[in-house]
Amino acid sequence: MLNAVTQLTSHGYQSSTLRTARDAEYDIFSRVTRMMRQAPRRADNPDTIQAVHKNSELWTLLAADLAQPGNALPDETRAGLISLAGFAIRHGQAVMAGNAQTDPLIDINMTVMRGLRGDVGA
Repeated sequence: MLNAVTQLTSHGYQSSTLRTARDAEYDIFSRVTRMMRQAPRRADNPDTIQAVHKNSELWTLLAADLAQPGNALPDETRAGLISLAGFAIRHGQAVMAGNAQTDPLIDINMTVMRGLRGDVGA
């Protein structure tokens, strides 16, 4: 996912200190998730719309990176993350249309963040 991190930092998700690619990925997920957690759960305001848009942008870039032939993740992991990306993007569209809330998006991001930190049993 390193290529996606590079693209995300060029889209305004820059971190002041990049220790490792995994730390950078965690930081980006953390920032976007914090935006969604601080905004109302429905897209009836600019804060939620911006947060959901950033989340969809994050997942779109990650999916593109995961689909690259040179991605080093195992095929099963890549497939699972691409599937999550599809769900996150579709659900984000439902939120923007006023038909859903952001809670599932926050849950997915929090799960990914736990995985990036190595807390898979949590």
